[in-house]
Amino acid sequence: MWQLVVFPGSVSPCNLDARKSDPNPFPVHTHFRSTKCSRPCSSRKTTTVPAQWFKATFTEPMLLLPARALPEGANWTYELKLDGYRALAIKTDGKVHLRSRNNKDFNTRYPAIAQALAPLPDETVIDGEVVALDGSGRPSFNTLQNHGSVNVPIIYYVFDVLMLAGRNVMSEPLSVRRDLLRTRILPKLGEPIRHCPELNASLADVIASVRAAGLEGVIAKRLDSAYEPGSRSGAWRKMRINLGQEFVIGGYTVGGKTFDAVICGYFENGQLVYVARTRNGFTPSLRAQLHRRFRGLETSECPFVNLPEARSGRWGQGLTADKMKDCRWLKPVLVGQSSMWNGRRTIICGIQVSSRSGRTGTRVMCGRKAMAADMGRRK
Repeated sequence: MWQLVVFPGSVSPCNLDARKSDPNPFPVHTHFRSTKCSRPCSSRKTTTVPAQWFKATFTEPMLLLPARALPEGANWTYELKLDGYRALAIKTDGKVHLRSRNNKDFNTRYPAIAQALAPLPDETVIDGEVVALDGSGRPSFNTLQNHGSVNVPIIYYVFDVLMLAGRNVMSEPLSVRRDLLRTRILPKLGEPIRHCPELNASLADVIASVRAAGLEGVIAKRLDSAYEPGSRSGAWRKMRINLGQEFVIGGYTVGGKTFDAVICGYFENGQLVYVARTRNGFTPSLRAQLHRRFRGLETSECPFVNLPEARSGRWGQGLTADKMKDCRWLKPVLVGQSSMWNGRRTIICGIQVSSRSGRTGTRVMCGRKAMAADMGRRK
């Protein structure tokens, strides 16, 4: 019986305060630069990688195509959809460069990862995702955003290799690249670098297990696919299983030193609609941080068009005029994400507040509409 494995282990916290200027040694390329090889011919003979030698540099990551359903068959393999930051690790001229998908410096942001990548072979590029694990061992984007203030494991999960010791392997099938990753790269690396495992089960079993574990989704990749820089060709696809939902925070209820619960909604036809309020998912530290972000956003007017509600309902989730006396209203610019929502009045996994603000709040819609809009933009 196949089971999902909860991510174990921990690493030392990274220091987000150590900021340095980013000289960006890598202009964006979609192909590697070819360089004449000075090594003896005998050392270049190999049956698994091309013989031509290249200089390692940044290349745009291959992208995932959003999908409502994933393909099945022997030529498809599955991975967990991790909720983190995409990152390329590049080692060239003896130096490691950890770069974001937009070619920004990650070395100073995640120094423990950069240091652990030092044993990489020179002129090598690997692809992966920086992920923070919460107290239950689950990937958490909110934890990743706040890792500078809390002691949490930050892991670099590696799933592909673009270049190995000066050889461009992007044209090799994914199955070959994975073998190279397992046999030639990962044995050289230790914590916090880990292999992003394949989910060796039927698609139905994978989806059922991911749903039961409350994880975000599943990725499908074609085993014979080449690595296509910057492309969203459909050879790699992603599907959300537990349809989380972005919410706009339009207010909060008073309580304690900070707040009791946040009041959430989303936009429909250009108007903010109240959905639920929740107190789940906030540690004392996160409550204090979020409460500080409320400053300057206070307003006397309720931003939700469907409040007050006539009745509080069976479970007391309705916001009546009487209950609204304990509410404080905010301009609708703060955006949060819930990984699990029942589609009605219960936000199961609480709210993870992102750094999005301003005009982006007006783009937060109900999940199905948002997904349709996102897929429309990808076409």
